[in-house]
Amino acid sequence: MGAVALLANPESGSGEADRVEELLRDRGADVSRFSLDEATAVLESEPQRIVVAGGDGSVGCAADVAARAPAPLAVVPVGTANDFARALGIPLDVAQATELAVRGTRTRPLDLGAAGERPFVNAASAGLSPAAARKAHGLKRVLGPLAYTVGALRAGVTAQPLGCQVRCDGDELFAGRAWQVTVACTGAFGGGAGVEADPRDGILDVVVIEAGSRARLALHAYGMRAGRVERHAGVTTGGGREVEVETDKRTSFNVDGELVDAASLRFTVRPHAFEVVAP
Repeated sequence: MGAVALLANPESGSGEADRVEELLRDRGADVSRFSLDEATAVLESEPQRIVVAGGDGSVGCAADVAARAPAPLAVVPVGTANDFARALGIPLDVAQATELAVRGTRTRPLDLGAAGERPFVNAASAGLSPAAARKAHGLKRVLGPLAYTVGALRAGVTAQPLGCQVRCDGDELFAGRAWQVTVACTGAFGGGAGVEADPRDGILDVVVIEAGSRARLALHAYGMRAGRVERHAGVTTGGGREVEVETDKRTSFNVDGELVDAASLRFTVRPHAFEVVAP
């Protein structure tokens, strides 16, 4: 293994990012370590491989760097939810993921989404998802990924539907009130929930859960955990290379676990923008 650029976020999830550099060196990698905001320095180092140690929000930033390098991206998941790793079958164990990062030879091309200027690899949602993320925040260290389920339950009791308009490639997909609007690459979010999406088709998949009773909302929540919410009545689906979401008031969008406040956001996709080291 030649030059490796390690992008590490020591504040992610379990705080194991600091271990990863040592594990990489133990496996023979020539490692240079960078913070997530040092993209220019990473590119100047001309690495043969980029390794990101962090949560889902860190993966999107690292994927953007890998796309520009260009160099394969290896993911060592040390966040709380680690939805990207789950979606791709990347080991959740730090030692096993580091072994794959160094020894892995198989790569997969993946699309890279952007919410405004912020890159993402999984999903961006308005409505219940950011409310659930806020409710889960203080529970992560105690409950781990289960914190997102508890947060979603709490949000479902008090949240109100969001007035919004959704357009895909300029055509209106939905206008009205919705519990949640999700724009997806892998479609994974919330520590095991998700919507159906193909991260290699060059299209952003869109799922709108229309406003309705809280009893039906509980059914939709189960559908997102079971991976089949798109089949439910009261759910609108679509997709496009460019998606616009306008809301009736300034709100929060949950972008791969990071909250972005805006009244509207434009989403775009770069097809096959980066290569990820896969099992």
